[in-house]
Amino acid sequence: MKKIRLLVVDDHVVVRKGLMAILETEPGIEVVGEAGDGNEAVEKACALQPDVVLMDLVMPGMDGIEATRLIKQRVPQVQVLVLTSFSTNDKVIPSLSAGATGYLLKDASPEELVKAIEQVAQGEGALHPAVTRYVLGQIKNMPDEPAPEEELTEREKEVLQFMAQGYSNAEIARLLVVSNATVHTHVSRILSKLNVSSRTQAVLYALKRGIVSLD
Repeated sequence: MKKIRLLVVDDHVVVRKGLMAILETEPGIEVVGEAGDGNEAVEKACALQPDVVLMDLVMPGMDGIEATRLIKQRVPQVQVLVLTSFSTNDKVIPSLSAGATGYLLKDASPEELVKAIEQVAQGEGALHPAVTRYVLGQIKNMPDEPAPEEELTEREKEVLQFMAQGYSNAEIARLLVVSNATVHTHVSRILSKLNVSSRTQAVLYALKRGIVSLD
């Protein structure tokens, strides 16, 4: 099984080395690099092209939000998982808007962190429960999203509803009795039609537009 190639970004050396020590013991993860600030994170992400960047937000110089935005612009296939102590409006929504696929708080357990890395590596959203509650509370205050230029099909709406409920591609495939490849195609078309770069952004858009619900 192919290992998940991971870049660890945090300006605190002790935190960064601690995360690396924990994650290097995981058989499914290969830590390919580390960075201590946003500029270095962008450089390393472009050079190493890891599967996932584990991104701190508050760093000297370029912060994690801007680094995430630049990484998604330059190497869009690289997924970003934010790991931070902050769950406030000026951090959560901008991070997800910049293209982060997941957002985890530093009180997460090692098991939760590994699971989130695995989910994000598959392009599937991973949000800390406290962040999910916060985001849902903020959706009503977000500006109205324009309607998609191309309407979603009924099957795409069905897939998007499952995405909003946290199902993985494999789980959606089982529920719809189709192949994983078919679900992957549906997800790709959904992202394209909604003009977003991640599943998390697609779900936020769909919740705001009322296309899906969490009921």
